[in-house]
Amino acid sequence: MAPKARTVGIKPKSQTFKDKSKPTDVRMSNIQAAKAVSDAIRTSLGPRGMDKMIQAGNGEVSITNDGATILKQMNVLHPAAKMLVELSRAQDVEAGDGTTSVVVIAGALLEACEKLLQKGLHPTAISDSFQRCSNKAVEILTQMATPIELTDRETLIKSASTSLNSKVVSQQSSLLAPIAVDAVLKVTEPGKETSVDLKNIKVISSLGGTVEDTELIDGLVFTSRSAGTNAPKRIEKAKIGLIQFCISAPKTDMDHNVIVSDYAAMDRVLKEERSYILNIVKQIKKAGCNVLLVQKSILRDAVSDLAQHFLDKIKCLVVKDVEREDIEFVCKTLHCRPIASLDHFTAENLVSAELVEEVASGTNKFVKLTGIQNMGRTVSIICRGSNKLVLEEAARSLHDALCVVRCLVKKPFQIVGGGAPEIEMSLQLAAVAQTVEGVDAYCFRAFADALEVIPSTLAENAGLNPIATVTELRNRHAQGEKNAGINVRKGAITDIYAENVVQPLLVSVSAITLATETIRSILKIDDIINTFS
Repeated sequence: MAPKARTVGIKPKSQTFKDKSKPTDVRMSNIQAAKAVSDAIRTSLGPRGMDKMIQAGNGEVSITNDGATILKQMNVLHPAAKMLVELSRAQDVEAGDGTTSVVVIAGALLEACEKLLQKGLHPTAISDSFQRCSNKAVEILTQMATPIELTDRETLIKSASTSLNSKVVSQQSSLLAPIAVDAVLKVTEPGKETSVDLKNIKVISSLGGTVEDTELIDGLVFTSRSAGTNAPKRIEKAKIGLIQFCISAPKTDMDHNVIVSDYAAMDRVLKEERSYILNIVKQIKKAGCNVLLVQKSILRDAVSDLAQHFLDKIKCLVVKDVEREDIEFVCKTLHCRPIASLDHFTAENLVSAELVEEVASGTNKFVKLTGIQNMGRTVSIICRGSNKLVLEEAARSLHDALCVVRCLVKKPFQIVGGGAPEIEMSLQLAAVAQTVEGVDAYCFRAFADALEVIPSTLAENAGLNPIATVTELRNRHAQGEKNAGINVRKGAITDIYAENVVQPLLVSVSAITLATETIRSILKIDDIINTFS
C-alpha cells in the first residue's frame, strides 16, 4: 500500500488580501458620476443655450439656464457629483458668473483624466501636472486681458450685457445692464474697490408689468403699504424716525393673564391705555416727525388701532412691521441709528428726506423714500415681470450682471468671450507640451484638448458644426487673431472684441483654478468608506 501523501501547509506572505482593481473602480465611478452632472447642464451654455424646467417636490416650478441654480435644485446623491455642485456654488460666490462654464470645463478635464489613467499614468502625477497647467493657463489669460477704467461706463455696460445675453431676459439687456452698472458703482466706496458688498443693493421683485418696467431707485423702498386709511400718502420735506419700540398697550408676560371683574376697572384700564398711547404720539409730534418706520415685534402689535387713529390725526405716515433683518440696510441707507426708547425720540435723531410717497407697482403698493439727506452707499432696484417664472429669472439674471460688474470693480481687467480665450489657452498649452518631457507632455496635451469643450459646446448649442467651427477658430488663432471667437448671432467666426462680447478676467481665472482644484480632489480619492454615524 502506497504511503499517504503529506500536505505541507504553506503560510501566505501577507495575511490581508489587497484588491488592486478597487481604487481604479472607485476612481472611474467618481469620474463617471461627475461627468454625468457636467453633461446634464452642458446644453445650457452660451447665448443659444437651452433652459431647464425644474420641478420641486412641493410642486414649485422654475425655468432657468443659470448653472448654479440648476445644480442647487438638482437631487444629486453621488458624493463625487456633489463636488461639482459645490464647485458651481464656489464659482457663484467668487465671481457670480460662469457657473455653467466651470462645470463644463471640469467635466472635460475629468474625461481627459480618464484617458490618461487608462494609459497607466499615476493619479498623483496627473494631479500635479494639471496644477502646473492651470498656473500656465492663468498666465495666458492675464496676458490676453486689457485693463479698464471704472470711469469708463460704456465698457462696464458691455460686460454686463454679455452676461445677460445667455439669459431669458436677453432682449432687455440694454435696460438691465446700465441698471447693474449704476447700482454697483453707487455702492462702491473709493479706496475699497476690492470689498464691494452686494447686500447694499436691495433687489425687490414685484409681479406685474414687464421686465422693461424694472427701475433703479436712489433711495429706500418698503414692500409693505403704509398703515392707516386716513393717513397722508405723500409727504414732502419728510422727517423720518426709525423706532424699535411698539406704540400699543403693554401686555403681560406670555403665561400670565389679568382678570378684570367690573366695568369701573375696565374703564380705568382703557383710560390708562389711551393716555399711555397719547403720551407717545405727543412726543412724536413734538419732535416734528411725520414719517414713522416701526420694527416688527413678535410680542405685540407694532401699532395698535388706537395709536393708528392718533397718528392719522397728526398727519403722520406709518410703515409698520419693518423686518428685523432689514433694519441694518435701512440704518445704512438713512445714516441713522434706530430709536429704542421714547426718551431718545428727539428732533436730532430724525432723518430728513425730500419725498416719501406710496406708489402702486403692478398688484403691489410700495412706500418710496427719495432725496434722503446724507444718504449711505446703498441702492434699491424694483424688478418687474409678467409672471412668476419670468420675474424669478429676471432677478437671477440681474444678480449675475451685478456680480460681473463687481468682478470688474475688484479686478479691472477684461477679456473677450465667444470661446476665444479657451482656444488661445489650448493652443499655447499645446505648444508648451512640445517643450516638456515625460508625464507633463501627456498632461499638458490633454489639458489643452479639454479646454476646447467650451467653443465646441458654444457652436453645438448655436446649431453650428462643432468640428468645423473649432478647427477654423484654431486656425485663426494660429495666425495670430487672438480676438477671433464664435459669433452665434451671425453663425460665423468674427472678431469678437468688435462685437462687444467681453467678460471680466476674474470670471475665467476663477473658472480654471476652481475646476482644476476640484479635479485634483476627485483624482486623489481611491476609496469610499461608509461610516455608521
